[in-house]
Amino acid sequence: MTYRLLATALLAAPLALAQPVRAATGDPVPVSDTLTIDPILDARLRWENVDTPAKGADAVTLRLRSGVELRHAPSHLSVLAEMEGTLPIVGNYNALSFVPARAKPGYAVVADPANVELNRLQIQYRTKALGLTVGRQVINLDDQRWVGAVAWRQNEQTFDAVRGELALGPLVVDASYAKSQRTLYGTDAQGRTAYDGRFWFLQAGLHHGPFAVKGFAYLLDYDRAEQVPALALTLADTQTWGLRATAALPLGKGVKLALAGSYARQKPWADNPRRFDADYLAGQADLSAHGFTATVGYEELGSDNGIALQTPMATLHKFNGWADLFLTTPAAGLRDAYAGLAKTFAVQAMPGLYATVTWHDFHSDAGDLPLGREWDASAGFKWHKVGLLAKYADYTARGYGSDTRKIWLEADYAF
Repeated sequence: MTYRLLATALLAAPLALAQPVRAATGDPVPVSDTLTIDPILDARLRWENVDTPAKGADAVTLRLRSGVELRHAPSHLSVLAEMEGTLPIVGNYNALSFVPARAKPGYAVVADPANVELNRLQIQYRTKALGLTVGRQVINLDDQRWVGAVAWRQNEQTFDAVRGELALGPLVVDASYAKSQRTLYGTDAQGRTAYDGRFWFLQAGLHHGPFAVKGFAYLLDYDRAEQVPALALTLADTQTWGLRATAALPLGKGVKLALAGSYARQKPWADNPRRFDADYLAGQADLSAHGFTATVGYEELGSDNGIALQTPMATLHKFNGWADLFLTTPAAGLRDAYAGLAKTFAVQAMPGLYATVTWHDFHSDAGDLPLGREWDASAGFKWHKVGLLAKYADYTARGYGSDTRKIWLEADYAF
């Protein structure tokens, strides 16, 4: 079966969830009247196939997270510890192309290397109005365009950080200071296992009814001594200041319109010797009715003085196509106009059954040059406690990169 025929079959016979989310802890087990233990078990089996004109890849990997969270109700304190391991079952892929001893240059890249590591170790104080988390932790902010856990990949991105959250009536404040970015590449990635530095993630906003507005600042100061030279463009010190607004508007019985918009500006910060002033612009509208959701959107990552806006701590797979051609913004910047349609189905034997399809048209910011087009499709449902996932990405090159097709089949189990 050709890739295009398989893609059509996946749309006609949905198999899976498009965007797996991090699993919650299990049901708490009482130890005493005030102390509970919550077990954590999250397993994922995935096949990923990559096809390009030059090379391909077949990766079958098994990821397991396990741990425990202790909660003491009177003090509002909890302690969480979690390990993470990834095992390649079929290793016909290039997971660590930048590590000569581990690289497999004959295969295309699939960024799921073998790995065993401490994923999270944190202590948290949380009430309805206040949260304080200290230690190695997951940080997902808003739509994860600037800071996220990269949960799509088998190895998760975490931060050694202190995070404070405040909610007082309509006011929300979220501030984090991180000293290390623990990347998805795992413990054998040498200089890319983690990036140390001084990183501030600052947010403050107001919400009223269906409307919310938030200002943000992301200040990234990487340690020069630990920066891999090849990553100088993507991990340069930057300051990003911006504004995000959202609205969820009911239009009638079973009909809802969701709107989101962002604007930001990125400049040099700390030791960055370059000179640039790049804009970010994004807008999206989702109209939902009778099980259908239609989406239209536009995102622009600007370029100035030959330097493009970058988001090195984002969950990048969520943006600009699932084929992952634009994990690093091209020097001329990127404009992504996209539209999609999703449908949920009420099928008793397949709870949560749905299907999605999305189309992207890419151009450069400087010069408005064509950079390719992409079709993405996904479908899924849950069988007992197992989530089943199928996804397909088809990128057609137009002056950038090369034609790329990817297929994923996945099963997730969370306790």
